[in-house]
Amino acid sequence: MSAPEYSLMIDLRQVNDTPLVLEPDEDERRRLAGRFNISAINAMRAELRLTIEGTKVEAKGKLTAKIVQMCAISGEDFPVSISEPVALRFVPPLQGYQPDEEIEITADDCDEIEYQGNAFDLGEAIAQTLALAIDPFAEGPNADKARAEHKLGGDVASGPFAALSALKTKD
Repeated sequence: MSAPEYSLMIDLRQVNDTPLVLEPDEDERRRLAGRFNISAINAMRAELRLTIEGTKVEAKGKLTAKIVQMCAISGEDFPVSISEPVALRFVPPLQGYQPDEEIEITADDCDEIEYQGNAFDLGEAIAQTLALAIDPFAEGPNADKARAEHKLGGDVASGPFAALSALKTKD
């Protein structure tokens, strides 16, 4: 497995009340853009506060990014601003869990990330948070024009729903 494009290892013994700011450099953003199949990540910043309770660490804050991605309809690049709340929990591996055993997951468990030893990768977790915030079907400003030019929306007057549309207007 290759190294993550953006990694920031946090040692449990270093967790304190000081807010953390994570900002990947230009090369890291370029590699993340390639991984996420978008044109560019012009800016990315996460402002987080970590709190520790026993062996669990919560990371809460906000992720902002300015990306460039391709329109799902026209194929043209367009800028997108992302502002996403961050609520992650880093936990040690489940003890006594058997792979074939059924477990129940609550909504709070969905953002739990297991770590080994005394450290976890906050950078990779923030990169994954950005990946989930990117809309793979985002439409740019020229989407409607491209849809019309290539007849991608279907024509209600002559398409398969024309008969249903005609019934709707009958009394």
